Amino acid sequence: MRYTSERPGEDPDKGVGTVPETRADGAGPTDLDAASSTPLHPAAREALLAAMDAGYADPRRLHGPGRTARMLLDNAREVVAACLEVRPDEVTFTPSGTHAVHLGLLGLAAGRSRAGPALVVSDVEHAAVRHAADWTGAPVAGAAADRLGRVSPEAVEAAVASVGEPVAAVAVQSANHEVGTVQPVADIAARLGDLPLFVDACASLGHLPLPSGWATAAGSAHKWGGPAGVGLLLVRKGVRWRPPFPVDDRTDERATGFENVPAALAAAAALQAVSEERATVAPAQHALVARIRERVAGEVADVEVVGDPDDRLPHLVTFSCLYVDGEALVTGLDRLGYGVASGSACTASTLSPSHVLEAMGVLTHGNVRVSLDRTTTVAQVEAFLDALPGVVAGIRAELGPLP
Repeated sequence: MRYTSERPGEDPDKGVGTVPETRADGAGPTDLDAASSTPLHPAAREALLAAMDAGYADPRRLHGPGRTARMLLDNAREVVAACLEVRPDEVTFTPSGTHAVHLGLLGLAAGRSRAGPALVVSDVEHAAVRHAADWTGAPVAGAAADRLGRVSPEAVEAAVASVGEPVAAVAVQSANHEVGTVQPVADIAARLGDLPLFVDACASLGHLPLPSGWATAAGSAHKWGGPAGVGLLLVRKGVRWRPPFPVDDRTDERATGFENVPAALAAAAALQAVSEERATVAPAQHALVARIRERVAGEVADVEVVGDPDDRLPHLVTFSCLYVDGEALVTGLDRLGYGVASGSACTASTLSPSHVLEAMGVLTHGNVRVSLDRTTTVAQVEAFLDALPGVVAGIRAELGPLP
């Protein structure tokens, strides 16, 4: 795809961005990688612009601008709490979803260090969770997933029993970030008793209700239409949580540094908007993903569509094509104006085989993750599906006769 240095509809002499040119058929590029990041929701944009002037000050200061910033931050926290049905004092804004993940899991481990050193992490967790667990240096046991990518309560219990040392905390995601399968979080938590559960909800917040049973949880605003650089840490009232990193003089020990108040307010506005739209948007996305699953399975030879076909995130689907390189698929589709993901969603820059697909025991190479934005249309999905078989066939043709 060729790029220009001008924005659509602007004077070329004033353009400063680089945006893709339109495709040969006259249509603009179609971003089908919303699970990585989704465009700013209009509600977030409006809140962000309104708060830029009013929310610049340090919300810890007692002067007028500081009190205004504190009021905006508290308002953002209350909005998020209402959307997720949690207490406002259980909500903390962080500099990123990854940072919220680290604080959520490592804070539990630090708070329960006397109970035991070990951690249990499901085999299909995001790399941020896996790396955080490894960083502790404590024993880590993996809870196995089935071929749909689901981690059962029995698998978690078996992992807890196998680790050989007392367990401080367990980590199981709310829904898988690569294949969309929803995890039985509430059932797992019920089996754990007093053992606390960290839930990485970055992939699901805004798309599904927050599941019950968590001790700590994490979210990422840019995945639900908020601005990048805003994470969400939830710590259940009464949970033994301790800061795992050095702290500053913030009054909230879970906050690290100066909160971006305008961005936090924008993230809250986006979450409120997508929560209100979910009853309409989620069924429409679910139907579009079902259409993708149907047509890909029926029109592309030697393909495996993975993840649960029904109990899943409404906007996401992954399939793997035999005899096809994932990088070639991404590049070929990008030339036609379709942006998709391949490789591991955690290490996509390397396009290395996905540890999630490996843990599921399914085809790992030649995989494509398609994820829909709230504005993705039926026409865009059908056009993508019309183009896909030709791209796959072309890549296979370059390889010569197949076995």
